[in-house]
Amino acid sequence: MNFLSHFYFDQDTDDCHFILGTVLPDLLKNADKSFVLHPEKLIHADGRVNSIIKGWNKHLLVDKHFHSSAFFAHHSHALKNLLTPAIAGSPVKPFFLGHISIELILDHLILTTDRVSVNDFYEHLNSCNPEVIREFLVCAGMQEPDVFFNFYEEFKRSRYLTTYSNIEQISYALKRICMRVWKDPFTRQQEEAMCRVLADYRKAISNEFMFIYHDIEGKLAGG
Repeated sequence: MNFLSHFYFDQDTDDCHFILGTVLPDLLKNADKSFVLHPEKLIHADGRVNSIIKGWNKHLLVDKHFHSSAFFAHHSHALKNLLTPAIAGSPVKPFFLGHISIELILDHLILTTDRVSVNDFYEHLNSCNPEVIREFLVCAGMQEPDVFFNFYEEFKRSRYLTTYSNIEQISYALKRICMRVWKDPFTRQQEEAMCRVLADYRKAISNEFMFIYHDIEGKLAGG
């Protein structure tokens, strides 16, 4: 799942460091795909660092439930099939596009149906202590935390997730993700075709998409 979908499950908590932890794995991937941390079993003297670790583990658990769900298997496959002709000639792998597309569509829907507040999300991130974040990163083995902070400060400043309310922006976000792997992933015509597919698919699942959130909530409650 993507940023806002992860936030959905813990939006009522007042622990900003825990909230950061729930999205930190994805923030790190966005900052530099070479960052690979495994802090799952760390225990720290500072409770705020431990909150980040707990949030990190919650992220892994939510993603485990999501990626093993019938919902994900069905919709990522359906989107792969729909997007394949739209990106004919592109170097991007259709199965990768289907995987990322359903996650971005869910973020768009969870935002535009007012199930989460993007302002609340950013308020949590802005409330976190930078030195606590740095301590977490160093303890988790990161050699150059400043590389992450350069990305993180711009991520907060730009408030990029507010644009997810626009379905056209979802297509752009998809392109940006693909550009981490492929230099020129799509032509303008391919982008326009993708946008049409995503817009149609968003409408098609708009009345049923909350099923996956309720399904995961049930699994989390069941331990």
